[in-house]
Amino acid sequence: MQLKPNPIPIAFIEALREVQVIKISLSELERKWCLREQEAYARGVADGERALSEQLVQQRADLRHLQNRLFVQLENTIPQVVRDCEQALIGIAWETARKVVNCIEITPSMVEAALEEALVSLRQTGRVRVQLHAEDLALLEGVNSPVLLKELGGERIRFEVSSEVGRGGCLVYTDFGTVDARREVKLELLRQSMES
Repeated sequence: MQLKPNPIPIAFIEALREVQVIKISLSELERKWCLREQEAYARGVADGERALSEQLVQQRADLRHLQNRLFVQLENTIPQVVRDCEQALIGIAWETARKVVNCIEITPSMVEAALEEALVSLRQTGRVRVQLHAEDLALLEGVNSPVLLKELGGERIRFEVSSEVGRGGCLVYTDFGTVDARREVKLELLRQSMES
């Protein structure tokens, strides 16, 4: 009996070739898969870096915008703060001046100086009436102040007590008008001039 060649070995060789082709194809696929994976990773990194860069640029622009708005607000606010501080300082200075003036002991020479200042502005003759605080008039009378004997245009100046006049000031009435030399009025005029 003669053996006939078996077609199976041929099929085995072909199958083996197919397995080798498949093996080559699988390793090629794995290589391509790794390449694609690396490319995708690189694209992801590049996209992430680009997105982060764009985000940083946007954040810088936003920060610059906020900074500019802050500077504009400060430019607008600082003059108002300066005005407010000026007003506060004026108020403090005026209140300090008022307290200092009110704490000073009234002396005859101070009352005489206030009277002289008020009478200096009078340039006429005629009747003159001076109103003083009761304690100031008593103080002048107690030292026999020469201002109480003063005359204006040949007429003696008349002194009287008034509850409208505070310590250290006076009201001078003439036929032509009134000279208000009260300390509180002078302080108010000082405050108004400081505020303007």
